[in-house]
Amino acid sequence: MPIYEYRCNQCNKEFSQLFLNPKEVGKVRCKFCNGRNLTKLLSSFCVHQTEESRLSSFDTSQPRRDEFYKDSRNIGLWARKRMGELGVDLGPKMDEIVEKGRTGKILDQYDK
Repeated sequence: MPIYEYRCNQCNKEFSQLFLNPKEVGKVRCKFCNGRNLTKLLSSFCVHQTEESRLSSFDTSQPRRDEFYKDSRNIGLWARKRMGELGVDLGPKMDEIVEKGRTGKILDQYDK
């Protein structure tokens, strides 16, 4: 079920249209003025990266903004990449520590 975006060439307004039936694509009209003179727009999109692709493209030498540290997926990313650059392998124990850090469970051992 695609969603297309259009600009009406009559009233110059933009809108999105969800199509449940592919046959309806050719029958679209402006939601504002009911015009048929429309230009299909290129919609923005998002690409989700795997942990492996994020790690391979991560540059440990670049400074990070505060937003970087607000994403729990980034906890351990720098350490994991840097260890790989240095040839250090801590094995599954490191993965366990990183996962505890990401989920906040690492603090449980200190709350007792």
